[in-house]
This record gives sequence, structure tokens and C-alpha cells, in this order.
Amino acid sequence: MSDTSGTLHHADTDLEVHKVVVGPMDNNVFVLRCRHTGDAVLIDAANEHERLLDLARALDVRRVIETHGHWDHIQAVPELRDAGYSVGVSGEDAGMLPSYDEVIGDDEVIEVGDLRLRTIHTPGHTPGSICFRVEGKPILFSGDTLFPGGPGATKFEGGDFPTIIRSIEDRLFAALAPDTLVLPGHGDDTTIGTESPHLQEWVDRGW
Repeated sequence: MSDTSGTLHHADTDLEVHKVVVGPMDNNVFVLRCRHTGDAVLIDAANEHERLLDLARALDVRRVIETHGHWDHIQAVPELRDAGYSVGVSGEDAGMLPSYDEVIGDDEVIEVGDLRLRTIHTPGHTPGSICFRVEGKPILFSGDTLFPGGPGATKFEGGDFPTIIRSIEDRLFAALAPDTLVLPGHGDDTTIGTESPHLQEWVDRGW
């Protein structure tokens, strides 16, 4: 395997999370890799397709999954599909992509070697936004649903503020442990425990 030490963001005995920041919107692209089998999945083919293809080949990525269909998260989808990677997205957001291979539903399991990613449908930023939780590990890939300091923007077409608040409260804060590491689609990491006390503040401010 090529040297990917510069992209390693988080690791334990079972997994590695690699991160690169790409494109004009500084999108986070993550690769979750099983340390036991070497299998990996790339989350959000956002931009800079040549860089993502190099990373995918180096880490033995088998497929690509999208947290949602906004343009800044999908710019590299055609090139990755052309290179042979299957791209999955929610049915609600599928029409936002130029092309895709499979539809991902709520509460599905995506196997990555010995790891299991559980899908969590969290509408509000887009109708089909999905978070991915690593089963048995306190790790959540939140896309643009949850950031440090609040929810993702809901001003775009298909966005809805009460819906994203409901998704965050019911599907993330009520279901996940406080120490769960949240890896968002832009910016820095946070945790469920850091963000959950501020939910009412976000409701009161309205964004």
C-alpha cells in the first residue's frame, strides 16, 4: 500500500479513518478502512477526482457512499464511477447526482471488511441526507446534518429546519453515546456530548 500516513485522521486496532479536504467548499472526504481485511469505503466523492482516485487505490476502496446529493459533495462521482467504483446514495437524493449505482435506505448495514456501517436517515439538510455510524465504535460520519455548533444549513431547496432539528434530536442525540466522535462534511470533528446540550439554543436562534 502507498504511504497514506499523511491522511490518517483516526485509528484503533480495528479501523482507520483517513481524511482529505478538497474543493472550493473545503469538503471533508473520509475513507473508512478495516485493518483486518484491508477493505475500505470512501464517503462523499466531493471534488479533486485525481486525488480521490489516488487515495482510493492506495487504501483499497471497494465502493463510494454519499451522505447527500448537494453539488459540492458529488463533483468527483462521474470519474470514480468511470474508474469502476460503485456509488450509493439515498433514493430521495438520487436525482441530484449525475449518475449512481445503488440506492441506500435507512437502517441498512454496509459491510467494510469486518466493520459494519449502519445508515441513519437524517432528513432536513436535504430530504435524503444519511449519516453513517460504525457499529460497535463511537464514530459517526454526519455529512452536513450535524456540525460543531449546530445543524447544517436548511436554506437550500429541499432543506427544512424543523426537520433537521427532529433528525438530530431523535436519531442522533437520543440514540448515540455522548463520546461518539462526529466527523462532519466540512470543518472540525466534534462529539455528541459536546453538541447535545445546545439543541434548544439552535431551536431558539432558528438556524
